[in-house]
Amino acid sequence: MRRLAAVLLTFVSAVALVLVSPAGAATTPLRYVALGDSYSAASGNVPPDPTAPPECLRSTVNYPHVIASALHASLTDVTCGAAETSDYATSQYPGVAPQLDALQKNTQLVTMTIGGNDSGVFIDSIVECGAAGLSTLGQGSPCKDKYGSSFENTIKNTTYPSLVKALRAVKAKSPKARIAILGYPWILPATGGCYPQMPVATGDVPYLRHEQATLNDAVRRAAAATGATYVDFSAVSNGHDACKAPGVRWIEPVLTGTNPVIVHPNPLGESKMAAQTLKVLRLG
Repeated sequence: MRRLAAVLLTFVSAVALVLVSPAGAATTPLRYVALGDSYSAASGNVPPDPTAPPECLRSTVNYPHVIASALHASLTDVTCGAAETSDYATSQYPGVAPQLDALQKNTQLVTMTIGGNDSGVFIDSIVECGAAGLSTLGQGSPCKDKYGSSFENTIKNTTYPSLVKALRAVKAKSPKARIAILGYPWILPATGGCYPQMPVATGDVPYLRHEQATLNDAVRRAAAATGATYVDFSAVSNGHDACKAPGVRWIEPVLTGTNPVIVHPNPLGESKMAAQTLKVLRLG
């Protein structure tokens, strides 16, 4: 009987090991690090992330939190509003560590939206074209007439190589991670606009739209050059720009918007950015 009991105990233990071990392995959370700028941080949205430096204006409704929730991942979120690619290797604010410090050799997933603040080009063009649009009451193309190809030239000649450098640095820190860099969802429609809600002159709407396409193409090319995954929003965000109605738009406008950080994603936009990222990465 003792021998039979011992055999049965061994059998039961073996079965338990077979049944429990896979489930135990499955509960090991994915090690996920989120990098990037205000589009990654969901700056201006509530509730704010209590763990974030106040200057970063990070929200818990940002797409990294949505992704982490969907994947039951262990998230390290160092996204920070106004971040540039240079803030990956250097401190953006006093007491705020370089974003690359969050990466480890065993990091499994990295996401980011970055590049829009580099050289101040993208932000400057929105501000400058808005001011120019106000000066003509939304008529003509005063911004294009003044700046021509200067914004796009800076993106091609300065932002692109900076993106490549940043992505290579991420890869060096976390060589086994899946690295995804997101494009920026459309801010303006292809034509027309919605002056003064978005104070851009009618003729400057396609001008700014083309500039954003140039920025997203720089992001795409940098991803291709470094083996990262590019998450494209050119199709899925079409029709969800800042000129659309609440509940449809992903980006909030300058006037009558719900986000005090103007021309940035709302919670719907952040959730859609998360969904597209999960789809492209075939996760979740």
